[in-house]
Amino acid sequence: MRGARVLQNIATASETLKQLDWTSYDQPGRSGVQIHPLYDTSDTGPGGPAAALVRYLPGARVLRHRHPGYELIYVLEGELVNDSGRHGPGTLEVCPPDSSHALWSDTGCVFLVVWEQPVEPDRLESERLHRELLTEHGS
Repeated sequence: MRGARVLQNIATASETLKQLDWTSYDQPGRSGVQIHPLYDTSDTGPGGPAAALVRYLPGARVLRHRHPGYELIYVLEGELVNDSGRHGPGTLEVCPPDSSHALWSDTGCVFLVVWEQPVEPDRLESERLHRELLTEHGS
């Protein structure tokens, strides 16, 4: 990443968010999620911080995962739901190191997220997902 990047009015102008390039971020344990990276470990190095704008489509789900470092979530639009409740626009959540949560949105939402360190899958949730995949594929 070279030079400063400025996104104006993201907290008040949904048109600004609609004009961004969104990439599908679907993977095991994550569905209905799109991302607009701001910076990531390719910029900061392995184990380094990352930040992104994340869009959950209606019905999006993310299985429980762990944060070895701090995570900041600032909801811009819609409603994000997690273990600590329902969060609308203007909500800032600070998740401490070694915290874990599952996330979803029934109606869809957009939020800014800053990860101090890369996210790790929750061991129990990963084992459950692995068993489900084996069952689906007849193994």
